[in-house]
Order: sequence, then C-alpha cells, then structure tokens
Amino acid sequence: MYLNPEAAVKNILEVDGWLTPFSGDLKLRVDRYNEKVTQLGINEGKVIDVADGHLYYGLHKVRGGWVFREWLPGADAAFLTGDFNGWHPYSHPLTQIGDGVWEIKLKGKDAMQHGQYYKLVVGRQGQSFERLPAYVPYARQDPKTHKLCAVVWEPEKKFRWTDKKYFEKKSYRAPMIYESHVGMAQEYGGIGTYREFADNILQRVSALGYNTIQLMAIQEHPYYASFGYQVTNFFAPSSRFGSPDELKYLINKAHSMGIAVLLDVVHSHACPNVGEGLNFQDGTEDQYFLPGGRGNHSAWGTKVFDYGKTEVLRFLLSNLRYWLEEFHFDGFRFDGVTSMCYEDHALGSAFTDYSMYFNMNTNIDALNYLMLANSLIHDIDPHAVTIAEEMSGMPGMCLPLEKAGIGFDYRLAMGVPDMWIKLIKESRFEDWNMFHIWGELTGCRPQEKNISYCESHDQALVGDKTIMFRLVDAEMYTGMEKSYHSLSMDAAIDMHKLIRFITLTLAGDGYLNFMGNEFGHPEWIDFPREGNGWSYHYCRRQWSLAMNPDLKYEWLDNFDKGMVHMAEENHILENDKPQSLWIDPDKKIIAFSRNGLIFVVNLHTTFSDTAFFVPTWSVGDGKFETIFTSDEPEYGGQAFVDKKYVYESADFEDKGHGFCIYIPCRTAVVLKKID
Repeated sequence: MYLNPEAAVKNILEVDGWLTPFSGDLKLRVDRYNEKVTQLGINEGKVIDVADGHLYYGLHKVRGGWVFREWLPGADAAFLTGDFNGWHPYSHPLTQIGDGVWEIKLKGKDAMQHGQYYKLVVGRQGQSFERLPAYVPYARQDPKTHKLCAVVWEPEKKFRWTDKKYFEKKSYRAPMIYESHVGMAQEYGGIGTYREFADNILQRVSALGYNTIQLMAIQEHPYYASFGYQVTNFFAPSSRFGSPDELKYLINKAHSMGIAVLLDVVHSHACPNVGEGLNFQDGTEDQYFLPGGRGNHSAWGTKVFDYGKTEVLRFLLSNLRYWLEEFHFDGFRFDGVTSMCYEDHALGSAFTDYSMYFNMNTNIDALNYLMLANSLIHDIDPHAVTIAEEMSGMPGMCLPLEKAGIGFDYRLAMGVPDMWIKLIKESRFEDWNMFHIWGELTGCRPQEKNISYCESHDQALVGDKTIMFRLVDAEMYTGMEKSYHSLSMDAAIDMHKLIRFITLTLAGDGYLNFMGNEFGHPEWIDFPREGNGWSYHYCRRQWSLAMNPDLKYEWLDNFDKGMVHMAEENHILENDKPQSLWIDPDKKIIAFSRNGLIFVVNLHTTFSDTAFFVPTWSVGDGKFETIFTSDEPEYGGQAFVDKKYVYESADFEDKGHGFCIYIPCRTAVVLKKID
C-alpha cells in the first residue's frame, strides 16, 4: 500500500522531464499519501479495509432485530423516528458509543418493515432538528408529510443478478461512451424511469455500437435542474426514476448486452441544503466540510468536503465501494476534479506554466483522496474505468500511483469541444487552420489517456447550443427535410459528420457522445423551472426524428452508427497513437494512420474534389481499399467515393512511397491494406 517516494518521482520524471524542477513537490504528494495510509490504519492492507462505512453505519437488519448507527461528533443527543413509532420524535434515543458514533438497537424482525419512512432527530445545545442519515440507501418524499425521508429498503426477495458471465469475460476495451440521463431519455414530456431506459434506450445504444453508458444524476438530488450535480444523499439512487432494484435491473440488462455502465459520481462538492443532505448534519458546519469560507464553493454555491478528515475519507471511499459492489457499476466519471485540486477551485486560472500546479494553492488532501479512490476502485475491479473531469492539465492525473500519478485511467479532453465551438463561432470553414486542429486534437500529456468528445451535455444545456444548432441556427427548423438543399445546410450536414469523425479517430483513447446529439438533436435542454412554467417540453429526447425516413436526422444517425462500428471493429482507439502522414493547409486535408488504417479527411467546403498524395511509410506498401466513407448515400453523401476501387502504392520520386486518391470536399475516407 505504501509507495516508494524516490522511485515514484524517478518514474514520473522519466515520463515528463519538464517536471524535474518540481521533484520536491511530487515527493511531497507521495509522502502525504503515505501519511494518509498510516492515518487510515491501512498499513500493509488495502484501501477496501477502510471503505466499509456503509456496512457499519445506517440501518441494518441483524439477527433478532435491527441496528442503526450514525457519526454525529457534535451532537448532544440523537433519536430515531418514523412510521415504526408513530413519528414520536424522542421515544427511541440513540446511545453514544465512542468516537462520535451513536447507536440504537431495535428488537424483533418486525420492529421496522420494508418501505417504511424514518428520519434522524439530532439534539445540540438545547435545540433539535430532523436529518436524513448520511448513509441512507434510499430516500423518497413521504406523500403524507411531503418531507424527504429515509426509506427502509429490505425487500423480501433480493434482486437476482445474472451478470456473472459478463464479469468473468470482462477485459479492456476502449470506452465508446453514450452519456445518458435516465429522466430525460424518454420522448414524452415527463420523467423517465430506470426500467423505461433499460427496455427502450439500451437497445438503441447497442445498435449504435457504443460499448459503455455513463449515467448522470443517479445520486439523490432535490433540484432536478441541477443535472444531478448537487447531491444530498450519496448512497441513494434517485427516487425520481424508480427504486434501487429498478436501477439494478437497468445495469443487469446493460451487462447482458455487453454494455459497461459508469456512474457520474459527484465527490467534488455537495448540496448546501440543511436537513436533506450533509450540511450541518450534527449541528456543526465542519463535520463533513471545511470550516468557514473554505467550505463554501463561491462559483457553485455548494459545500466543499474536508478531504483531510478520516471519517470524510471513509464516507467517500465507502460510497465508491458501495456503488461498485451493490449496483455492479463498472467505474466512474469523477465530476469537478479540477475544482478539487486547487484551493481556489481553479477559478479564472489559465495554467500557463508548471509552477501553477505546484504551490500553496494545490489541495494535496484532495489529490491524496483521489489516489486512494483509484487504488480502491482498481483493487475491487481491475477492469474498472475511472475518468477525471479535469481541465487544468495537472501532471500525472492519468498515471499510476507508482509513477507519482493520481491513478485515473482517462482524462476528459475538455479543450476539444471548446476548440470546435470557437472555430464555428469565430471563423469561416475555409479559414480553419489544419495545423491548429491537428495540434489541439493530438496534444496531451505523455502516457496519459484522454476521452475525446466534440460535445457533451454541457453544450446542450439551455443558453448554449449544440454543434448542429451552431452550424445551421434557425435553418434547422425549415431545412431538415431530405428534399431541401442549400449551400449552408448541405455544408452543415457534412461538417457535423466530419467534426465527429475526426474527433473520434484522432483526438483520444476513448470517445463520448451525449444521447441524441449523434443525430443533431434540435434545440437545447431546459429542465422544468419557474422561468419556463415548469415545462418538460425541452427536457426529453425526440428519438422519432432519427427514425423518420424523410428527415436528415436519419442520415446523421446512420453515420454515427457506421462510424462507431468501424472504430470498434478495427480497435482504432486501443494501444496506438495517430501518426501524421500529410497536412495540406490550402486544400484543408489531414491524413494520418492509426492501428494499421489510413484516414483522409477533406475539410474544404468549396473544392468539389481534389487529387491528394497519401504516403504509406507508417503502414507499409501494398494495395488499399476503402472500408468507410462519409460520402455514402445513407449518410447523406453523393457516392462520389468508389468503394470498389483498389489503391496501390508506388514510388513517387518527389514524395516517397504512397498512392494518389481523389477525394471530394467535406468527405472522410478510411483505407485498409488488402492482405
């Protein structure tokens, strides 16, 4: 469990020599991690040994009755109340058993029953107040009192998992992620359920070729429009979408289809609500959170965890283990990692040099927590995937702990969508700089993997615009019939495809798409709120548009399906980085090779077609055939690319070995050597 500081620092410096002036800071990172291991009492064991809070705290059925425990170091008294005692607030007191832990034992298996509501009453300095237990596994609004309450979840029939073979066969795959929100995954105006998503949406995900879904807004949150990013109950699946067993049904069904499931986990901050979540749980402000101003996130209006406190670490680590073991999740996308890494939450920082990563602004306690979290997750499931939403470029974020890294498998390439938005907003297609695009899409820290994407849920929210909307704007309302053509609309359809294609094939080691964006879903997402009359009209997905044979949405949907399947079948994102073959800034062409394939992308909007030389030094000489092109009629193309034509490399004295290809404007082709 301990790391060798000297060896770890030596390893990371071999990866990135520019870190040499900061070797002392890197050693401090490792030393503090080792101190944290000692503080937690892990020593020669594993992190899982301390990630057991959910097995101890909260309500548990035991032989002869029930036991309930809660960590309330600032409380003077504590009581359990609910349906089981007619909601009498003080009839069932808890006893303090040491180290701030309070406990009550209820005799008889029927002392509490499945489905009953209950709450915690905490007393401090002569006052009493209701709370939800920190480790509550299910919370729901009591229809009688309209209060958010804990729910006894002890069904007579335990959920029966059938995914054993899935885990036995599980191995590394480059993540092709379909980012999803269960509640807005239905077409009707309302809140969808776990079961509806499982029965209606998973089949679409599978057909499109995505091998992973990333579920947002699963941890219980009171404000629907927060997209799940203001969590109150960290162990409770959102009751809006159904019961815990119905979430298990969704995950079990995904596994039966070979689809991995990631949880969008929020450990970067917490909802400030008092009574529903952790804020002032025992009557003090610094039980789970940093004291004073440090405990308040100025940009988000939320609470900031104290990652240096033992019980807080135990709470968060137990939370990860719980979701992995109880719900069979395959990993996590960690929200707000950049905010965690810095005392000022990186607000307004550009990170122009390495010194900005290593100074008094760095939150080493948070980094140590993330190191422990990654160690825990990969101990439980060696094939689990962890993704950091981290945009500062913190060195080592996606390196193993033995290299003084933080241990994530991937970092979200958050600069990629920013680049596309800036290009679309501020310049004409014909002014795009091919070298700039290549640099932005391929620039990453050595030996650290990225998840590429051109738009996620962030770009689809109210006040922003999806790529399709930025490309066509109001013409989207009148120009999406297949019979309609204009220069602007035709270019938009083509560029929507090419932006996705070059982002997937060139920019990373995995790929992410937000549900519906693959077919250019119209309009933004607007959750029900006071400003829109609490309407669900824009908080849904119009799947029928992609299935309408008269609309261009079908072309975009078909293209995404073909592109993803091509990438999956040829393993282009696994164990290989793209190699530049040729960049022509005037003809707007980028050619590169990856995993034995040749990719040629023509981003020019006006040249009808052009002859282009493709060198073959990276894949060897021979004959080549087209295995994929964006020019297929089913994708809205003109079928100008002849897929039957065989290209044969030869020696061009002025250019070397390769072949010439005739490629239309706004077109991508993928070529493979013929055996």
